[in-house]
Amino acid sequence: MSKILKTRPQVIMKNGRPNAVIINIRDYKEMLERLEDKEDLSDLQKMRKGGLHFRKFEDFLAEHDDTV
Repeated sequence: MSKILKTRPQVIMKNGRPNAVIINIRDYKEMLERLEDKEDLSDLQKMRKGGLHFRKFEDFLAEHDDTV
């Protein structure tokens, strides 16, 4: 985590306990990107374990046709 943060986070205390953290917006966005990448990899691994199932593009379009 320390490699991600460029600046030191500011911890907000409430009743003597940590309640919130303020971090640089760039650090926050980078953390979100890393989290999304991790989730994408996890989803990909699940898909690979379950096998891939294909169908015709025309069948997909028929299911999602908004004109009906």
